[in-house]
Amino acid sequence: MHKNTENLSVKETLLLLTDKRKAMEQIVFSDEYFMNEALKEANKAFDEGEVPVGAIIVCKDHIVARAYNLTETLNDVTAHAEMQAFTAAANYLGSKYLHDCTLYITLEPCLMCAGGAYWTQIGRIVYGADDEKRGFSLLKVPVLHPATQLEKGILAKACSHLMTEFFQRKRS
Repeated sequence: MHKNTENLSVKETLLLLTDKRKAMEQIVFSDEYFMNEALKEANKAFDEGEVPVGAIIVCKDHIVARAYNLTETLNDVTAHAEMQAFTAAANYLGSKYLHDCTLYITLEPCLMCAGGAYWTQIGRIVYGADDEKRGFSLLKVPVLHPATQLEKGILAKACSHLMTEFFQRKRS
């Protein structure tokens, strides 16, 4: 039953607003929400002819860095989305360590990027699609910092579909 907000006391109104804000945070600030933001970055890469991998770094529910692959644009094999995002986040936060941050990346990081994640000591990594050819998990030894939490498979179908479409277009 919906109450008419005109007849609510100040206390009731504040409680109602607090409940609405909490509900919005639960919906808006989910792994799926942030992975969709990383997918937006991947689509930018796709549009520019780059391998469509996108990344964002989130600190305390705020996006502090956005990036996508720039290896073709910069003629730099190290210009992966993760590496660009680590640099942007470190500059924004004024710290090379990203303990309280989460990296959202559309594709499983390669060994180089996992190594970069290790050195940033990032608190959490969330990735979409597995990289069956170059993903760091193929190594079968610990590569990430011991304090880094890992979550995989968030919006995996959407992330892998973008990669498949990119390479199908490239081959045709």
